[in-house]
Amino acid sequence: MNVNDYIIRQKATIMDALRQLNKTQTFTLFVVDESERVVGALTDGDIRRGLINGCSLETDVFSICLKSFRYVDRENSSPQKIAELRRLGIRLIPYISEEGKIEKLIDLQKTKGLLPIDAVLMAGGRGERLRPLTDDTPKPLLPLGEKPIIEYNIDRMAGYGVENITISVHYLSDKIKAYFGNGERKGIRIRYIDEDKPLGTLGAVSTIRHFENDVVLVMNSDLFTNIDLEEFYLHFIESEADMAVASIPYNITVPYAVMQTSDGLVRAFEEKPTYTYYSNGGIYLIKRSIIEELNEGERCDATDLMQQLIDNGRRLTYFPIVGYWIDIGKPEDYKKAQEFVKYIKK
Repeated sequence: MNVNDYIIRQKATIMDALRQLNKTQTFTLFVVDESERVVGALTDGDIRRGLINGCSLETDVFSICLKSFRYVDRENSSPQKIAELRRLGIRLIPYISEEGKIEKLIDLQKTKGLLPIDAVLMAGGRGERLRPLTDDTPKPLLPLGEKPIIEYNIDRMAGYGVENITISVHYLSDKIKAYFGNGERKGIRIRYIDEDKPLGTLGAVSTIRHFENDVVLVMNSDLFTNIDLEEFYLHFIESEADMAVASIPYNITVPYAVMQTSDGLVRAFEEKPTYTYYSNGGIYLIKRSIIEELNEGERCDATDLMQQLIDNGRRLTYFPIVGYWIDIGKPEDYKKAQEFVKYIKK
């Protein structure tokens, strides 16, 4: 979205605004002064009311624009704020800098949230179990419908307002870098870290020093899921966690009646009960301060950190994924995902 298409000078006329609205096929423009600071919002409704009240087509837009307009900024863009704007039926909202200038425009019909997090995607694996498919193509770039596996995850993150993504690469890394570049095509910033040797899930993360937010999302790139990242983040914040792990419910049904016993006696029966356990889903939210405590460049798996947090009395929580989740590690998993993607709405 080109911000300049939605900006109009405060001295421009109503006729100028009508031409611009017609050209961009939008219903809202943002009025700026000589210093590029936003001073109002202008809709086609404001123009109609101005003309009804006697304004001419040569009247300047500042005279009729809404001076008390809605916007978001770094301190005022919480999930609750975005939900409120949606309830009000607002589609286009400006993100304002400290200087009062528009940094970007957010289409609330396309953007699900503005999460204040950085993200890391782990994409360095060889994909041995998927050979020969991965002999010339890194597993994250294997096609799934109309795009590669990893691109679904990047697009999901971008859809929740995540703008700073780092991809950890190793095997056939040049192909991943060539495909995504610096992320400009998707309106985000993508950086890369090269793993010279396997460092585990979080060993590579420990080497990153360019995080911009206090919370970091870490995710395996070969997952195919529709996890609600906003709900995951809200759970993380509300539970005051140091780390949260997305979890997959795993049900086990016992095909017999189970006896409940004590002191050598049968106290009750439970007929063919089902027990639910929660498995690690390979998606984590972690405080940046926790990552900074890791030994830089040393091997560290997510389970190592989780155990360390438990041992030290820190807060480790879990978030059950409601929706689909496929770990594409084996040929049968890849085939399952290829079939499943056919039925997902674009």
